[in-house]
Amino acid sequence: MKLGAHIYLWTERWSDAEVGLLGRARELGLDALELSLGLDVKYSAPLTRNAAQAAGMTLVVSPGGEWPAGADLSDDDPANRKTAGKFHASLIDQAAELGAVAYAGAIYGRPGKVLRRRPPADEIPRTAEGLHTLAEHARRAGVKLVLEPMSRFRSHVVNTPTQAIQLVQQADHANLFILLDTYHLVTEVRDHAAAIRSVGDRLWGLHACENDRGVPGGGLLPWPEIFAAVKSTKAEYIAFEAYNTALGDFGWRRGMFQNVCPDGDAFVREALRFTRSFL
Repeated sequence: MKLGAHIYLWTERWSDAEVGLLGRARELGLDALELSLGLDVKYSAPLTRNAAQAAGMTLVVSPGGEWPAGADLSDDDPANRKTAGKFHASLIDQAAELGAVAYAGAIYGRPGKVLRRRPPADEIPRTAEGLHTLAEHARRAGVKLVLEPMSRFRSHVVNTPTQAIQLVQQADHANLFILLDTYHLVTEVRDHAAAIRSVGDRLWGLHACENDRGVPGGGLLPWPEIFAAVKSTKAEYIAFEAYNTALGDFGWRRGMFQNVCPDGDAFVREALRFTRSFL
């Protein structure tokens, strides 16, 4: 089981100036670092790849940066679905160039977009079709495509593990996997362990953070049951995700208004100490 962290614990945006974070993360005891890419993220892929290899770090890529206008694989407009497909394919290509093992996130929709109406009947089938195409593109690139359900406040398309596995089954591609985030789970499911086990062999990883997006432990989540459930699957990745609340308005822009991560290093040390006690 690889233990990782999202770059947002330390920085708002990846760049060549941040490559030292890979060695720093390794020294803290991490095995992997999750990079958010997008239209606003400018960096040298060879520089990052070489730095990761030198530090012995695994890379994971997510689409947390800027997206093209309208890009949404589930959108009513075919033009927006096409834009989303091209965007995600380009990030999959970047992930492959970086040597990343997975491209993970709310790839099925657009984070922050929530329809206040009943979705059309063809929303899931057309989303599944787009995901099948992307999963095949990722397979050829040697990258796993991983879907992360998000809470009702971030998306209406996939909120629960049940919805995620149904979408994966409809997309019908062996290169589609699921990553569950405990921050989103606490809003959407009542039995966390059962929800995790329900994903079965499609579970690739877990974002472990508390109900307030702080360090795991001391909050509402039943961690012994959660980690036991994760260990019963083939999941290979557990990562810590929050937003550094000491970086000006960064946390506020990302919807985190409490000061739960003023120090990324301290967050990781405490999270690793807590998590390893169960693993």
